[in-house]
Amino acid sequence: MSDRLKIGITQGDTNGIGWELIIKIFADSRITELFTPVIYGSSAAATFYQRSLKEQLEQPLKFNIVDSAEHAISGKVNLVECGSKELSITPGNPSKSGGEAAAAALRMAIDDLKAENIDAMVTAPIDKEMIQSADFCYTGHTEFLAKELDGTPLMMMTSDIMRVGLATIHVPVSQVTEALTKELIAERVHQINDSLKQDYGIVRPRIAVLALNPHAGDGGLLGKEEQEIIKPAIVECYEEGILTFGPFAADGFFAAGQFKNYDAVLAMYHDQGLAPFKTLSPEGVNFTASLTGVRTSPDHGVAYDIAGKGIADEQSMRNAIYEAIDIVRRRAEWSEWNSNPLEHFEREKGRDISVKDLPDAEHND
Repeated sequence: MSDRLKIGITQGDTNGIGWELIIKIFADSRITELFTPVIYGSSAAATFYQRSLKEQLEQPLKFNIVDSAEHAISGKVNLVECGSKELSITPGNPSKSGGEAAAAALRMAIDDLKAENIDAMVTAPIDKEMIQSADFCYTGHTEFLAKELDGTPLMMMTSDIMRVGLATIHVPVSQVTEALTKELIAERVHQINDSLKQDYGIVRPRIAVLALNPHAGDGGLLGKEEQEIIKPAIVECYEEGILTFGPFAADGFFAAGQFKNYDAVLAMYHDQGLAPFKTLSPEGVNFTASLTGVRTSPDHGVAYDIAGKGIADEQSMRNAIYEAIDIVRRRAEWSEWNSNPLEHFEREKGRDISVKDLPDAEHND
């Protein structure tokens, strides 16, 4: 049990559906056999939402209150108390206190992730407007993680049927064209390629790149970004050995099911990728790739319209937890296999080798 991964889970906005999802997931005690959960949030909020769900629960969910993830106990649902004890909970109604509670949980969880007290972080939805303050000035989780963790974050939506990465993330549509460059697209392709290898175990990924303009620009009649920015980036990446294809017109690409032929798709902007993804994968996961730490989340928001009604579907949040566990393990396997690939290859053949066993370079023909 001591070898189980510790997965940190943030409560999100306390007026949204985050706590309902958490309670429904951990009402099944078998899930603690897979990993050690560490929830960052308010015990008052946990109690409030348990009461609202009492008719759906066979028995109350018991939390093991700890002051740090370091003291989390395997087999129990651990809770690190965060934020103000005077929390006002108003399901479905945005409030600054709900945003402050979400920010407090995020900060405690990210500190534990950086200190390696947890192996990964799963975040319940936040209200991007209510969470804003003098101490939290980010347009979303992705931008917050970019500041706190090493690397340039790649927003990638994942499911059993597709993976979609974004060239631009939380950028207004009016600014997308200005933000797109050949260098940015090439960087995103490299990020997707690296993530597919280390996080998903795909040795030779195939990546599709979407066009920006309708009909992929129609040879320049509807815009020249495909000719001047996107296609040159694709050619450059392909010549570097990455199996990169496109640019594809987005409507036909998804309508014809072409996404099934690729391991991942690079979209140019947020809704171009997320609209078809969420339509085809309603229980998908948001994974922040290319960072030193692993973070996932459900692919939906705070859902104020159904908060407190007991009808929120927890499957996307559950999938986010499973995805985080799988990615942590795949990264460890990838790191092990790439530490000395020749040695691993020889071990598979039935013997171990060391450097002294290798033939002299000058005698190699």
